[in-house]
Amino acid sequence: MKGRVLIIAGSDCSGGAGIQADIKTVTVLGGYAATAITALTVQNTTGVFDVLGIDPKLIVHQAEVTIDDIGADAIKTGMLHSVPVIEAVAKFIRHKAADIPIVVDPVMISQSGSRLLNEDAVDALIKNMVPLATVLTPNIPEAEVLSGMKILTEGDMIEAARKIGELGAKAVLVKGGHADGERIVDILWRHDGDIEGFEADRIPSENNHGTGCSLASAIATGLSQGMGLSDAVARARAFVREAIRTAPDFGKGNGPLNHAHPVTGE
Repeated sequence: MKGRVLIIAGSDCSGGAGIQADIKTVTVLGGYAATAITALTVQNTTGVFDVLGIDPKLIVHQAEVTIDDIGADAIKTGMLHSVPVIEAVAKFIRHKAADIPIVVDPVMISQSGSRLLNEDAVDALIKNMVPLATVLTPNIPEAEVLSGMKILTEGDMIEAARKIGELGAKAVLVKGGHADGERIVDILWRHDGDIEGFEADRIPSENNHGTGCSLASAIATGLSQGMGLSDAVARARAFVREAIRTAPDFGKGNGPLNHAHPVTGE
C-alpha cells in the first residue's frame, strides 16, 4: 500500500459519491484513505434530501489528528458547503499541509441537480481554496461559475481554465462530460501555459453518480504515489471510465459506479 490521501469532504449515505466513493477509489488504486467529514448528506441516486453540516472546528480537528499521526502524501477536498467551512479548511491547509499536493474538487451541484455549495460561498471558495490547489477539477457548469464565462466549445474550456488558473491554481482540469457530443474532452491547463487534452468516446450510461468525486480522489491517489500530474489524470480517467462501463445499475436515478473493477492502463 503506497500513498496516504487525506480526504476532506461530505458523506453520501447511499455510498455512490462523497467520502464513500473517495475511500473506495483510493483503496482500489493501492493508496491509504483517511477522512475529515464536512457534512452528512441524506441522498441516493435520485437526489439530495437533507444536509447536516459539521462544525468547522470538528472538521479541522479530524484533519489535524490524522495528519499529525498518520501523515498525508496528498489531500483531496470535496464538499465544503459554507463560508466558515471553506475558511477553516483553507487555514488548516496553509498551516499544516502547505507542502502537500492538494486536489480541489469544487463541489457545487450534485449529479441530480441539488445545490451542495451555499450561494454566498462561491467567492470564499475562489479566494481561499483555488490558490491552494495543485490541481482544480471543475466540470463545465462549475468552470463557468469560477471563470465568469459561458463554455460552448473546446476553445472556451481552454480559456475558462486559463482564467481560473489566474485565480491562483497551479493546474486546472476542466471536465467535458456535460458537453454534448459522442466524444468527451477534458482540458488540463498548467500555470506554465502548457495545455493537454484527454479525449475518449462517451460511454452511454446513466450510472454517473459520484464520477467527479471518484476522479478527483483517483488523481490525488496518483499524486500521493509519486506520479506526475498528466499520468495521474490519465490513470484516473481510465479508472472512472471502466467504473462507469461496468457499473452495477443500482437505483432509480443516476446509479453508482463499480469502484471495485480491476485497474488497468488506458
